[in-house]
Amino acid sequence: MAKRVYQVWKGSNKFILGGRLIFGPDARSLLVTVLLIVVPVVIFCVFVARHLRHEFPAYNAGYAILAVAIGFAIYVLALLFATSAQDPGIIPRASHPPEEELNFDSSTSADVGGRQTPSLQFPRTKEIMVNGIPVKIKYCDTCMLYRPPRCSHCSICNNCVERFDHHCPWVGQCIGLRNYRYFFLFVSSSTLLCIYVFALSAFYIKVLMDGDYPTVWKAMEHSPASVVLMAYCFISLWFVGGLTGFHLYLIGTNQTTYENFRHRADNRPNVYDRGCFNNFLEVFCSKIKPSKNKFRAFVQEEVTRPPVPRTREPEVDDTTVDPRAKVEDDLELGGDLLKISQRRDLEEVDVDIHGRSSNGNVTSESEFSLASEPPVVRPEVRHSSWGRRSGSWEISPDILAMNSGVTEGRPHV
Repeated sequence: MAKRVYQVWKGSNKFILGGRLIFGPDARSLLVTVLLIVVPVVIFCVFVARHLRHEFPAYNAGYAILAVAIGFAIYVLALLFATSAQDPGIIPRASHPPEEELNFDSSTSADVGGRQTPSLQFPRTKEIMVNGIPVKIKYCDTCMLYRPPRCSHCSICNNCVERFDHHCPWVGQCIGLRNYRYFFLFVSSSTLLCIYVFALSAFYIKVLMDGDYPTVWKAMEHSPASVVLMAYCFISLWFVGGLTGFHLYLIGTNQTTYENFRHRADNRPNVYDRGCFNNFLEVFCSKIKPSKNKFRAFVQEEVTRPPVPRTREPEVDDTTVDPRAKVEDDLELGGDLLKISQRRDLEEVDVDIHGRSSNGNVTSESEFSLASEPPVVRPEVRHSSWGRRSGSWEISPDILAMNSGVTEGRPHV
Protein backbone atom coordinates (compact mmCIF):
# COMPACT_ATOMS: atom_id res chain seq x y z
CA MET A 1 0.00 0.00 0.00
CA ALA A 2 1.33 3.42 -0.95
CA LYS A 3 2.41 5.65 1.92
CA ARG A 4 1.59 9.28 2.37
CA VAL A 5 4.10 12.11 2.57
CA TYR A 6 3.75 12.64 6.33
CA GLN A 7 4.49 8.93 6.93
CA VAL A 8 7.91 9.17 5.25
CA TRP A 9 8.69 12.73 6.37
CA LYS A 10 12.41 13.22 6.98
CA GLY A 11 12.04 16.14 9.38
CA SER A 12 11.55 15.87 13.14
CA ASN A 13 7.92 16.99 13.07
CA LYS A 14 4.99 15.18 14.65
CA PHE A 15 1.72 14.68 12.80
CA ILE A 16 -1.77 13.97 14.11
CA LEU A 17 -5.15 13.39 12.48
CA GLY A 18 -3.60 11.67 9.49
CA GLY A 19 -1.18 14.45 8.62
CA ARG A 20 -3.72 17.27 8.85
CA LEU A 21 -1.90 18.90 11.76
CA ILE A 22 1.87 19.31 12.01
CA PHE A 23 3.76 20.10 15.21
CA GLY A 24 7.38 20.44 16.19
CA PRO A 25 9.31 17.70 17.99
CA ASP A 26 8.83 19.52 21.31
CA ALA A 27 5.05 19.72 21.03
CA ARG A 28 4.62 18.49 24.61
CA SER A 29 5.65 21.92 25.86
CA LEU A 30 2.42 23.16 24.28
CA LEU A 31 0.49 21.56 27.14
CA VAL A 32 2.47 23.60 29.66
CA THR A 33 1.64 26.79 27.75
CA VAL A 34 -2.05 25.89 27.73
CA LEU A 35 -2.03 25.32 31.48
CA LEU A 36 -0.26 28.65 32.05
CA ILE A 37 -3.19 30.33 30.28
CA VAL A 38 -6.17 28.28 31.42
CA VAL A 39 -5.39 27.92 35.13
CA PRO A 40 -5.08 31.67 35.90
CA VAL A 41 -8.23 32.43 33.89
CA VAL A 42 -10.21 29.79 35.78
CA ILE A 43 -8.99 31.17 39.11
CA PHE A 44 -9.93 34.67 37.99
CA CYS A 45 -13.43 33.64 36.92
CA VAL A 46 -14.15 31.72 40.12
CA PHE A 47 -12.65 33.98 42.79
CA VAL A 48 -12.71 37.46 41.24
CA ALA A 49 -15.06 37.92 38.27
CA ARG A 50 -17.90 36.05 40.02
CA HIS A 51 -17.89 38.59 42.86
CA LEU A 52 -17.81 41.55 40.50
CA ARG A 53 -21.04 40.64 38.73
CA HIS A 54 -23.14 42.85 41.04
CA GLU A 55 -20.80 45.83 41.12
CA PHE A 56 -22.27 47.12 37.86
CA PRO A 57 -26.03 46.59 38.21
CA ALA A 58 -27.03 48.65 35.16
CA TYR A 59 -27.95 46.28 32.32
CA ASN A 60 -26.20 43.49 34.25
CA ALA A 61 -22.88 44.83 33.01
CA GLY A 62 -21.05 42.87 35.68
CA TYR A 63 -21.57 39.68 33.70
CA ALA A 64 -19.55 41.19 30.86
CA ILE A 65 -16.42 40.93 33.01
CA LEU A 66 -16.85 37.18 33.21
CA ALA A 67 -17.74 36.83 29.52
CA VAL A 68 -14.79 38.91 28.34
CA ALA A 69 -12.35 36.86 30.39
CA ILE A 70 -13.66 33.56 28.98
CA GLY A 71 -13.84 34.87 25.41
CA PHE A 72 -10.38 36.41 25.62
CA ALA A 73 -8.90 33.13 26.87
CA ILE A 74 -10.52 31.15 24.04
CA TYR A 75 -9.17 33.66 21.50
CA VAL A 76 -5.61 33.34 22.88
CA LEU A 77 -5.81 29.53 22.81
CA ALA A 78 -7.05 29.61 19.20
CA LEU A 79 -4.09 31.78 18.19
CA LEU A 80 -1.75 29.43 20.02
CA PHE A 81 -3.24 26.47 18.15
CA ALA A 82 -3.01 28.28 14.79
CA THR A 83 0.65 29.05 15.46
CA SER A 84 1.76 25.60 16.50
CA ALA A 85 -0.40 23.25 14.41
CA GLN A 86 0.34 24.40 10.86
CA ASP A 87 3.21 24.43 8.39
CA PRO A 88 5.39 27.45 9.28
CA GLY A 89 6.78 27.65 5.75
CA ILE A 90 8.81 24.48 5.30
CA ILE A 91 10.63 24.21 1.98
CA PRO A 92 10.40 20.67 0.54
CA ARG A 93 13.68 18.82 0.33
CA ALA A 94 15.23 18.09 -3.04
CA SER A 95 15.65 14.46 -4.06
CA HIS A 96 19.10 15.12 -5.52
CA PRO A 97 21.63 17.98 -5.51
CA PRO A 98 21.24 20.71 -8.14
CA GLU A 99 23.24 19.46 -11.13
CA GLU A 100 23.34 22.87 -12.74
CA GLU A 101 25.56 24.04 -9.88
CA LEU A 102 27.80 20.97 -9.96
CA ASN A 103 31.46 21.50 -10.79
CA PHE A 104 34.65 19.50 -10.64
CA ASP A 105 37.39 20.56 -8.28
CA SER A 106 40.71 19.25 -9.57
CA SER A 107 42.56 20.45 -6.47
CA THR A 108 40.79 17.83 -4.32
CA SER A 109 40.83 14.51 -6.10
CA ALA A 110 40.03 10.99 -5.03
CA ASP A 111 41.91 7.80 -5.94
CA VAL A 112 39.37 5.58 -7.69
CA GLY A 113 40.67 2.42 -9.35
CA GLY A 114 44.23 3.70 -9.39
CA ARG A 115 43.23 6.89 -11.20
CA GLN A 116 42.98 10.37 -9.76
CA THR A 117 39.47 11.67 -10.37
CA PRO A 118 38.31 15.18 -9.44
CA SER A 119 35.79 15.34 -6.58
CA LEU A 120 32.35 16.85 -6.96
CA GLN A 121 31.93 20.22 -5.30
CA PHE A 122 29.04 22.64 -4.76
CA PRO A 123 29.54 26.35 -4.25
CA ARG A 124 28.74 27.03 -0.63
CA THR A 125 27.13 30.38 -1.41
CA LYS A 126 25.53 32.16 -4.35
CA GLU A 127 24.70 35.78 -4.93
CA ILE A 128 21.26 36.92 -6.01
CA MET A 129 19.80 40.38 -6.37
CA VAL A 130 17.18 41.60 -3.88
CA ASN A 131 15.86 45.12 -4.50
CA GLY A 132 18.96 45.88 -6.52
CA ILE A 133 21.39 44.77 -3.78
CA PRO A 134 23.40 41.51 -3.97
CA VAL A 135 22.48 39.04 -1.23
CA LYS A 136 24.31 35.78 -0.51
CA ILE A 137 22.33 32.59 -0.09
CA LYS A 138 23.76 29.39 1.32
CA TYR A 139 23.59 25.77 0.22
CA CYS A 140 21.92 23.36 2.67
CA ASP A 141 23.55 19.93 2.69
CA THR A 142 20.59 18.35 4.49
CA CYS A 143 17.85 19.61 2.18
CA MET A 144 20.16 19.64 -0.91
CA LEU A 145 19.05 23.08 -2.09
CA TYR A 146 20.07 26.70 -2.04
CA ARG A 147 18.04 28.43 0.64
CA PRO A 148 15.92 31.34 -0.55
CA PRO A 149 16.58 34.75 1.00
CA ARG A 150 15.67 34.97 4.71
CA CYS A 151 15.46 31.19 4.91
CA SER A 152 17.34 29.17 7.51
CA HIS A 153 17.59 25.54 8.56
CA CYS A 154 16.08 24.82 11.99
CA SER A 155 18.26 22.33 13.84
CA ILE A 156 15.36 21.31 16.11
CA CYS A 157 12.76 20.59 13.42
CA ASN A 158 15.42 19.65 10.84
CA ASN A 159 13.74 21.68 8.10
CA CYS A 160 14.51 24.75 6.02
CA VAL A 161 11.88 27.39 6.87
CA GLU A 162 11.06 30.47 4.80
CA ARG A 163 11.52 33.80 6.58
CA PHE A 164 12.75 31.91 9.61
CA ASP A 165 12.30 33.96 12.79
CA HIS A 166 13.10 31.49 15.58
CA HIS A 167 12.03 28.19 17.07
CA CYS A 168 9.70 28.89 19.99
CA PRO A 169 9.68 26.14 22.65
CA TRP A 170 6.51 27.58 24.24
CA VAL A 171 4.46 26.86 21.13
CA GLY A 172 6.51 23.81 20.07
CA GLN A 173 6.95 25.01 16.50
CA CYS A 174 9.17 27.09 14.24
CA ILE A 175 8.05 30.65 13.61
CA GLY A 176 8.29 31.44 9.93
CA LEU A 177 6.58 32.96 6.94
CA ARG A 178 3.18 31.27 7.33
CA ASN A 179 2.61 31.53 11.10
CA TYR A 180 4.48 34.67 12.16
CA ARG A 181 1.27 36.73 12.07
CA TYR A 182 -0.50 34.29 14.38
CA PHE A 183 2.50 34.17 16.69
CA PHE A 184 2.58 37.94 17.12
CA LEU A 185 -1.18 38.07 17.69
CA PHE A 186 -0.84 35.31 20.28
CA VAL A 187 1.90 37.14 22.17
CA SER A 188 0.18 40.52 22.03
CA SER A 189 -3.19 39.01 23.04
CA SER A 190 -1.55 37.24 25.97
CA THR A 191 -0.16 40.60 27.03
CA LEU A 192 -3.60 42.18 26.92
CA LEU A 193 -5.10 39.26 28.82
CA CYS A 194 -2.48 39.68 31.54
CA ILE A 195 -3.26 43.40 31.79
CA TYR A 196 -7.00 42.65 31.96
CA VAL A 197 -6.67 40.10 34.76
CA PHE A 198 -4.21 42.24 36.69
CA ALA A 199 -6.39 45.37 36.45
CA LEU A 200 -9.62 43.65 37.53
CA SER A 201 -7.91 41.81 40.38
CA ALA A 202 -6.61 45.15 41.66
CA PHE A 203 -10.08 46.62 41.19
CA TYR A 204 -11.58 43.85 43.34
CA ILE A 205 -9.10 44.68 46.13
CA LYS A 206 -10.26 48.28 45.86
CA VAL A 207 -13.91 47.19 46.12
CA LEU A 208 -13.13 45.22 49.27
CA MET A 209 -11.34 48.20 50.81
CA ASP A 210 -14.40 50.38 50.14
CA GLY A 211 -16.61 47.83 51.90
CA ASP A 212 -16.00 45.78 55.00
CA TYR A 213 -12.18 45.69 54.77
CA PRO A 214 -10.85 49.23 55.18
CA THR A 215 -7.12 48.41 54.91
CA VAL A 216 -5.26 46.87 52.00
CA TRP A 217 -3.88 44.08 54.17
CA LYS A 218 -7.32 42.98 55.32
CA ALA A 219 -8.58 43.10 51.74
CA MET A 220 -5.65 40.95 50.57
CA GLU A 221 -6.29 38.49 53.38
CA HIS A 222 -9.91 38.22 52.31
CA SER A 223 -9.02 37.57 48.65
CA PRO A 224 -5.60 35.87 48.40
CA ALA A 225 -6.49 34.74 44.86
CA SER A 226 -6.42 38.34 43.72
CA VAL A 227 -2.94 38.78 45.17
CA VAL A 228 -1.67 35.62 43.46
CA LEU A 229 -3.17 36.67 40.12
CA MET A 230 -1.65 40.15 40.37
CA ALA A 231 1.79 38.72 41.10
CA TYR A 232 1.50 36.15 38.31
CA CYS A 233 0.36 38.71 35.72
CA PHE A 234 3.07 41.16 36.77
CA ILE A 235 5.80 38.57 36.19
CA SER A 236 4.24 37.38 32.94
CA LEU A 237 4.09 40.93 31.61
CA TRP A 238 7.86 41.13 31.75
CA PHE A 239 8.03 38.21 29.29
CA VAL A 240 5.07 38.49 26.96
CA GLY A 241 4.99 42.27 27.20
CA GLY A 242 8.68 42.58 26.45
CA LEU A 243 8.34 40.08 23.61
CA THR A 244 5.47 42.08 22.15
CA GLY A 245 7.47 45.30 22.21
CA PHE A 246 10.50 43.61 20.65
CA HIS A 247 8.46 42.16 17.79
CA LEU A 248 6.77 45.50 17.19
CA TYR A 249 10.26 46.86 16.57
CA LEU A 250 11.12 43.94 14.28
CA ILE A 251 7.93 44.39 12.25
CA GLY A 252 8.49 48.13 11.92
CA THR A 253 12.02 47.58 10.57
CA ASN A 254 11.14 44.40 8.61
CA GLN A 255 13.57 42.13 10.42
CA THR A 256 13.41 38.68 11.91
CA THR A 257 14.73 37.61 15.28
CA TYR A 258 17.38 35.51 13.54
CA GLU A 259 18.52 38.43 11.40
CA ASN A 260 18.57 40.82 14.35
CA PHE A 261 20.78 38.62 16.49
CA ARG A 262 22.94 37.36 13.61
CA HIS A 263 23.63 40.63 11.80
CA ARG A 264 23.44 43.10 14.68
CA ALA A 265 27.14 43.97 14.50
CA ASP A 266 27.50 43.72 10.71
CA ASN A 267 26.18 47.21 9.97
CA ARG A 268 24.85 45.93 6.67
CA PRO A 269 21.87 47.64 5.04
CA ASN A 270 18.46 46.03 5.44
CA VAL A 271 17.38 45.28 1.87
CA TYR A 272 13.89 44.22 2.99
CA ASP A 273 12.90 47.46 4.75
CA ARG A 274 10.05 49.13 2.83
CA GLY A 275 9.17 51.76 5.40
CA CYS A 276 7.38 51.33 8.72
CA PHE A 277 3.82 51.53 7.35
CA ASN A 278 4.45 49.15 4.44
CA ASN A 279 6.27 46.76 6.73
CA PHE A 280 3.20 46.47 8.97
CA LEU A 281 0.99 46.00 5.90
CA GLU A 282 3.27 43.20 4.72
CA VAL A 283 2.84 41.27 7.98
CA PHE A 284 -0.83 41.86 8.75
CA CYS A 285 -2.52 42.59 5.40
CA SER A 286 -0.71 40.36 2.91
CA LYS A 287 -2.19 37.04 1.89
CA ILE A 288 -0.64 34.03 3.59
CA LYS A 289 0.98 31.81 0.98
CA PRO A 290 -0.27 28.24 0.68
CA SER A 291 1.89 25.45 2.01
CA LYS A 292 4.44 23.97 -0.38
CA ASN A 293 3.96 20.56 1.19
CA LYS A 294 1.02 18.20 0.67
CA PHE A 295 1.43 16.01 3.72
CA ARG A 296 -1.57 13.81 2.93
CA ALA A 297 -0.61 13.19 -0.70
CA PHE A 298 0.62 9.76 -1.69
CA VAL A 299 4.33 9.35 -2.22
CA GLN A 300 5.16 9.02 -5.88
CA GLU A 301 7.96 6.79 -7.01
CA GLU A 302 10.92 8.77 -8.14
CA VAL A 303 11.47 8.59 -11.87
CA THR A 304 14.80 7.07 -12.83
CA ARG A 305 17.02 9.87 -13.94
CA PRO A 306 19.02 9.38 -17.15
CA PRO A 307 22.75 8.87 -16.61
CA VAL A 308 25.05 11.80 -17.11
CA PRO A 309 26.61 11.56 -20.60
CA ARG A 310 30.32 10.92 -20.57
CA THR A 311 32.89 11.75 -23.16
CA ARG A 312 34.00 8.78 -25.21
CA GLU A 313 37.39 8.29 -26.75
CA PRO A 314 37.38 8.63 -30.54
CA GLU A 315 37.39 5.31 -32.30
CA VAL A 316 39.93 4.44 -34.95
CA ASP A 317 38.65 4.76 -38.46
CA ASP A 318 39.36 1.50 -40.29
CA THR A 319 39.09 3.17 -43.66
CA THR A 320 42.46 4.90 -43.17
CA VAL A 321 44.33 1.62 -42.44
CA ASP A 322 46.29 -0.17 -45.09
CA PRO A 323 44.22 -3.26 -46.08
CA ARG A 324 47.38 -5.25 -46.53
CA ALA A 325 48.48 -4.60 -42.96
CA LYS A 326 45.02 -5.57 -41.78
CA VAL A 327 45.34 -8.99 -43.43
CA GLU A 328 48.70 -9.50 -41.73
CA ASP A 329 47.15 -8.63 -38.37
CA ASP A 330 44.34 -11.14 -38.86
CA LEU A 331 46.74 -13.91 -39.83
CA GLU A 332 49.00 -13.19 -36.88
CA LEU A 333 46.07 -13.16 -34.47
CA GLY A 334 44.66 -16.37 -35.88
CA GLY A 335 48.00 -18.14 -35.57
CA ASP A 336 48.41 -17.12 -31.95
CA LEU A 337 44.90 -18.29 -31.06
CA LEU A 338 45.50 -21.62 -32.81
CA LYS A 339 48.69 -22.24 -30.83
CA ILE A 340 47.01 -21.32 -27.55
CA SER A 341 44.12 -23.70 -28.22
CA GLN A 342 46.52 -26.58 -29.02
CA ARG A 343 48.70 -26.16 -25.94
CA ARG A 344 47.55 -27.08 -22.47
CA ASP A 345 50.41 -25.60 -20.52
CA LEU A 346 50.17 -21.82 -20.32
CA GLU A 347 53.86 -21.60 -19.44
CA GLU A 348 54.74 -22.89 -22.92
CA VAL A 349 52.69 -20.10 -24.41
CA ASP A 350 54.58 -17.62 -22.27
CA VAL A 351 57.95 -19.07 -23.33
CA ASP A 352 56.93 -18.94 -26.96
CA ILE A 353 55.75 -15.36 -26.74
CA HIS A 354 58.92 -14.24 -24.91
CA GLY A 355 61.00 -16.21 -27.36
CA ARG A 356 59.48 -14.23 -30.16
CA SER A 357 60.36 -11.00 -28.38
CA SER A 358 64.01 -12.14 -28.12
CA ASN A 359 64.17 -12.26 -31.93
CA GLY A 360 63.80 -8.52 -32.06
CA ASN A 361 60.04 -8.14 -31.84
CA VAL A 362 58.67 -6.19 -28.84
CA THR A 363 55.86 -7.92 -26.99
CA SER A 364 54.41 -6.44 -23.84
CA GLU A 365 52.36 -8.10 -21.12
CA SER A 366 49.30 -6.17 -22.14
CA GLU A 367 49.64 -7.52 -25.68
CA PHE A 368 49.89 -11.06 -24.36
CA SER A 369 46.80 -10.66 -22.22
CA LEU A 370 45.04 -9.11 -25.15
CA ALA A 371 45.97 -11.98 -27.42
CA SER A 372 45.01 -14.60 -24.87
CA GLU A 373 41.45 -13.33 -24.65
CA PRO A 374 38.87 -14.34 -27.24
CA PRO A 375 38.15 -11.56 -29.70
CA VAL A 376 34.89 -9.67 -29.33
CA VAL A 377 32.81 -9.76 -32.48
CA ARG A 378 31.49 -6.33 -33.36
CA PRO A 379 28.93 -5.95 -36.10
CA GLU A 380 30.10 -2.69 -37.63
CA VAL A 381 33.38 -1.38 -36.31
CA ARG A 382 36.54 -3.48 -36.48
CA HIS A 383 39.69 -2.25 -34.85
CA SER A 384 42.94 -2.67 -36.69
CA SER A 385 44.98 -2.59 -33.51
CA TRP A 386 44.32 -6.16 -32.28
CA GLY A 387 47.72 -7.49 -31.17
CA ARG A 388 49.52 -4.79 -33.17
CA ARG A 389 50.46 -1.44 -31.73
CA SER A 390 53.71 -0.37 -33.30
CA GLY A 391 52.99 -1.72 -36.76
CA SER A 392 56.43 -3.42 -36.91
CA TRP A 393 55.35 -7.03 -36.47
CA GLU A 394 55.91 -9.53 -39.27
CA ILE A 395 54.30 -12.87 -39.96
CA SER A 396 56.00 -15.50 -37.83
CA PRO A 397 57.86 -18.23 -39.76
CA ASP A 398 56.26 -20.84 -37.51
CA ILE A 399 52.82 -19.72 -38.52
CA LEU A 400 53.75 -19.65 -42.21
CA ALA A 401 55.22 -23.13 -41.92
CA MET A 402 52.17 -24.41 -40.10
CA ASN A 403 49.83 -22.81 -42.61
CA SER A 404 51.85 -24.21 -45.52
CA GLY A 405 51.77 -27.66 -43.92
CA VAL A 406 48.05 -27.53 -43.59
CA THR A 407 47.76 -26.43 -47.18
CA GLU A 408 50.04 -29.19 -48.49
CA GLY A 409 48.26 -31.91 -46.49
CA ARG A 410 44.87 -30.91 -47.87
CA PRO A 411 43.85 -33.12 -50.90
CA HIS A 412 43.50 -31.37 -54.19
CA VAL A 413 40.20 -31.70 -55.93
